[in-house]
Amino acid sequence: MSGLCGWFDRNRRGAPDPGIIAKMAVPLNRFDGSKLRGASTGSGAVATAGSGSDVFEDGEWLVAVWGDARLTDPDLAVLARRDGIARALAQGYALKGNAVLDSLAGACTLALMDGRRGEAMLAIDRLGTRPLSYRVVGDTLVFGSTLDAIAAFPGSPARINRQAIYDYIYFHMIPAPHTVQTGVDRLLPGSLLTWRDGKVETRPYWEMRFVENGRRPIPELKEAFLSALREGVRGAAQDGVVGTFLSGGTDSSTVAGMLGEVTGKPARTYSIGFEAQGYDEMSYARIAARHFHTQHHEYYVTPADVAAAVPRIADIYDQPFGNSSVVPTYFCAKLAKEDGVEVLLGGDGGDELFGGNARYAKQHLYSLYSDLPRTLRKALIEPLAFLPPEIGIVGKVQRYIRNASLPMPARYDNYNLLERLGPANMFVPDFLATVDMQEPRTLLALAYHGAHAGTLINRMLALDLRFTLADNDLPKVSRACELAGIEARYPLLDDAVVAFSAGLPPRLKLKGTRLRYFFKESLHGFLPEEIITKPKHGFGLPFGPWLQTHRPLRQLALDSLADLKSRGIIRPEFIDELTSTHVESHAGYYGSMVWVLMMLEHWLKRHPFVI
Repeated sequence: MSGLCGWFDRNRRGAPDPGIIAKMAVPLNRFDGSKLRGASTGSGAVATAGSGSDVFEDGEWLVAVWGDARLTDPDLAVLARRDGIARALAQGYALKGNAVLDSLAGACTLALMDGRRGEAMLAIDRLGTRPLSYRVVGDTLVFGSTLDAIAAFPGSPARINRQAIYDYIYFHMIPAPHTVQTGVDRLLPGSLLTWRDGKVETRPYWEMRFVENGRRPIPELKEAFLSALREGVRGAAQDGVVGTFLSGGTDSSTVAGMLGEVTGKPARTYSIGFEAQGYDEMSYARIAARHFHTQHHEYYVTPADVAAAVPRIADIYDQPFGNSSVVPTYFCAKLAKEDGVEVLLGGDGGDELFGGNARYAKQHLYSLYSDLPRTLRKALIEPLAFLPPEIGIVGKVQRYIRNASLPMPARYDNYNLLERLGPANMFVPDFLATVDMQEPRTLLALAYHGAHAGTLINRMLALDLRFTLADNDLPKVSRACELAGIEARYPLLDDAVVAFSAGLPPRLKLKGTRLRYFFKESLHGFLPEEIITKPKHGFGLPFGPWLQTHRPLRQLALDSLADLKSRGIIRPEFIDELTSTHVESHAGYYGSMVWVLMMLEHWLKRHPFVI
């Protein structure tokens, strides 16, 4: 993964201290060992490492780029091929200002300073594949792909953002624009930051705009879709020794098949299994591997593997991260690295672009009731439905009506574990008094209602592109691959695939309760039928069940939560109840909260900030 970091200060005079940028750059390549590139002027310094890194400096301009940046403007594209993408961006900014981003494509991050005007710009790619955070220290704009890089700049206080800790336990990650550090914010996907006269302003330069009334013939749509998929995989596989994750799901199987097709040789595929009932999908991965004649590799993760990996995983993240499927992702990437692979392709994004999450179908069913006229619901249906008794089919109808009557997106997140357990039951009162318990729902509502879409399915997709993809799945895969020393790429997030998704009619994404209808229909004859018709599963870790059967893993969790009791965040009584009662009653459900709290404690141990 690697990254980018630096600082700009138009008022600084003289040569910058080279030790500052050197300290900031330490976290960039600590796991993958990528070569560092850097430059400095009297008003700033930058450093970057990893695939696609480029730096340009000529005394007036200071530009750094990290990732797969491409320019669609023909003249700038020629300049980029000749002199590098960083110099081309400087030229484009000189001519067009921030509008140069209209021609920026690919998964990338950039930082640019125009010394003549004394202004700077930061930007990240459209879907937030490459993160970038920032803070202002005095007259200086400090930025980095990791919070550790920013913290290395002099004068950056190491204090925990309490609201971010609350948000972490709500979401199991910390959603942008917040970060775990006070005073440090993260750019949202497709957004830019301008810095003029010491003032920071952020805004989107690109937003997903859904076209919901398209009338293209289905055969034409299928041809365009398959072409976009093929080119997305071709672009992601253009250099390095390439392999792909293969979970046996629709997305990873599609990428594996396309990889073999565009390279003309069997794809190298990597799968993870579990010796736990209800969690192992290796049989589907084998079906896809046989179908596409891949060079297939498998590894079964054990509870001992999990216990050994927890400290390393906590170390790779610069803020708490509680998605337990990072463990199988890491071991899959490690398996590929040991096989000589340099680039691993992920199928992430297919659900959020084409309607593949099971909750989309559930919300469609709720909408059948919520879309009825209010007078009909309140005057006729509900008075009859809520007659006693609340058991059997009557109880089911009542629960359906209660859920369906909630507004979106509150209804979408109605099963949140923190909400179910109760914030007052979980948090120490003094801690809870310092946070806004409504903040997570406010963030969800802003994203949902701010979507450029008029239909339920597209609004849900817009919400998940932000919270499920950019803030959760992409950091999971990218950081896990970085820890394994391998680069992750996402062909389904290619700009052409994303643009196609935006224009695909909503009825073809979710047809009644049939998930990703068009995607699957288009791949009949390419994917094995068993995979097209398989039920939605996931890449979950059987942490809860293993807590009950593997003593060392259970002890690791109990010791971690015991240490967390002293931090003044979670009520000790809640931790005792969670580990002694809740987990015993429903290990799979409550085990996720044990994992979230355990990873918080491990992260806090490795990042000694003031709470």
